[in-house]
Amino acid sequence: MILTASKLRDDIYRVLDHVLNTGEPVEIERNGRRLRITADERPSRLGRLVQRADVVTGDSDDFVHLDWSDQWQP
Repeated sequence: MILTASKLRDDIYRVLDHVLNTGEPVEIERNGRRLRITADERPSRLGRLVQRADVVTGDSDDFVHLDWSDQWQP
């Protein structure tokens, strides 16, 4: 969406809510140049977790049905 500065001034709260709700950036044309209003991505709480190579992820029930007989030694 491209707006003029005057249109932005008339509807700034509606425009800002639109950007926040849809994630669609809005461009404002002013003096032959364009400015962009974008929503900043919220950092995910899960995205901040430290990735560990020695941790197994998945469903624990899947391990019950694995055949470990070739790994087992008495």
